[in-house]
Amino acid sequence: MLLNMKELLSVAQRNHFAVPAFNVSSSMILKGVMEACKEKKAPVIIAIHPDELSFVEDSFIAGVREEAAKTNVPVVIHLDHGGNFAQIVRAIQCGFTSVMIDASLLSFEENVAITQKVIEMAHAVNVSVEAELGTIGTTGNGGESGSEKIIYTDPATVKEFVEKTGVDTLAIAIGTSHGIYPKDRQPKLRLDLLKEIRECVAIPLVLHGGSANSDQEIAESVKLGISKINISSDIKDAFYKKCREVLQDPAIREPNAIYPPCIEAMKKVIYHKIALFNDGDKAKYYI
Repeated sequence: MLLNMKELLSVAQRNHFAVPAFNVSSSMILKGVMEACKEKKAPVIIAIHPDELSFVEDSFIAGVREEAAKTNVPVVIHLDHGGNFAQIVRAIQCGFTSVMIDASLLSFEENVAITQKVIEMAHAVNVSVEAELGTIGTTGNGGESGSEKIIYTDPATVKEFVEKTGVDTLAIAIGTSHGIYPKDRQPKLRLDLLKEIRECVAIPLVLHGGSANSDQEIAESVKLGISKINISSDIKDAFYKKCREVLQDPAIREPNAIYPPCIEAMKKVIYHKIALFNDGDKAKYYI
């Protein structure tokens, strides 16, 4: 069941759960994500970053659309951190149902202007749009860039931004970073800031950099109004750790011998995120 983000998250917001956005950059990772979400009857967002799209290429999206079409689990295909108008156009042309325009490093006025431009085009073809206010940090080991210093979302600008752009969902910066945190660095979410922002606007809110944060804080953020949480490093870490272990045996070379245990290791992480976000058995709300 293929939806856009507005359709998906309006239901999640009403029913107080968050939908995981798993970054997918190979057919094996897609297979594991879809298997786990179908088993748990959990709505899912297949997120693909422009760098990931450059690797898997446009034809990969046809396969994702086919997977979505043959299941009753709600699926959104989302461009993660689109950085310019050309990347947005490419994503829409090859079949994404949702796009993110990340102009968070630009001035407020420039962010508004490019978001308006993207929305005008995307909404014309029923593609939803996510934007970002504030900047997500970086641990230096994730597949996505971030700011060296987190710039927290200013609640005073949120309402104005949403009203001027008509954006469908908004990614906010409350203390997360892309990547896996080093042992000497612990994430800390500004849940007080989330409460302030939630009171300013009614649209679904998004949390980027959701890997490696404490379960307690993530669960609380869902209760306070986060409707989408991005997970990339956690599932890839589990998948490739198992790959390294399996490939210690020099006799193993067939994909159907290498990848199944790696997919199973990744699915354990996916199951945990689904439970943490209260996303399990929520496909019933879309039927």
